[in-house]
Amino acid sequence: MIVCHCTCITDHDIHSAITWMRKADPQTIITPGKIYHALGKSADCGGCMPLFVDTMRGNDKLTVPRNLQNLRSVVTQENSHEGRSQSN
Repeated sequence: MIVCHCTCITDHDIHSAITWMRKADPQTIITPGKIYHALGKSADCGGCMPLFVDTMRGNDKLTVPRNLQNLRSVVTQENSHEGRSQSN
């Protein structure tokens, strides 16, 4: 199935790129930009992005490496302003 008409990327292309990237570096974080780069292409209009991401998510090799999971800190009231002052 064609996922991106502008650059002629198919679901097979996306899955093949994910498999290749995972074999090359099991610890890599796979993003749409990395897939485009691996295929030697770049995003054009962006209209395909929802389908592109859904296709990526359907691949069982897309998981985040175990040692990179759960890195988000718990947001507390003290750090919820991301370093900005609380005054207006």
